[in-house]
Amino acid sequence: MYRRILGPVYDNEKENWRILTNKEIYASVKKPTVTETIRLNRLLWFGLVQRMQENRIPKRVLYMNLGTKRLRGGPRIRWQDEVREDGRIVGGEEWQQKVVHNREEWKKLLRTARNRRILHMPME
Repeated sequence: MYRRILGPVYDNEKENWRILTNKEIYASVKKPTVTETIRLNRLLWFGLVQRMQENRIPKRVLYMNLGTKRLRGGPRIRWQDEVREDGRIVGGEEWQQKVVHNREEWKKLLRTARNRRILHMPME
C-alpha cells in the first residue's frame, strides 16, 4: 500500500526512476513492521495471561507440558522462549517479576516500547 502511495523516486546518481526498498519505506512512514506488531501483541497477551487466576484455561495451557518427542535437528524455539527474549529487550532482566502483575505499569512499558521502537528488528 505505501509503495503505491509513495510511488517511484528519481535517482539522480543513476539518472533513472526506481522503486523504494522496504527499508526506505518503513523509515519514511514510521509505522511498526509486522514483526514489531507481532512481538508487541505477544507481550500484551502474555501480560494478560499472567494476571489471570491460576484455574483459568489459558494460564493452564501456557504452562502445560505436552511431553512430545523432539524432531531431528536443533531444539525448536518455544513460544515462551520468544516471550522471554522480547520481555528482556523491553523491560530488562527482571521484567517478569517487576512489571507484569501491575496492569498500568505493563501497558506503560509496552507503549514506551512501541513509541521508541525498542523491538524493531532492522531489515537486512
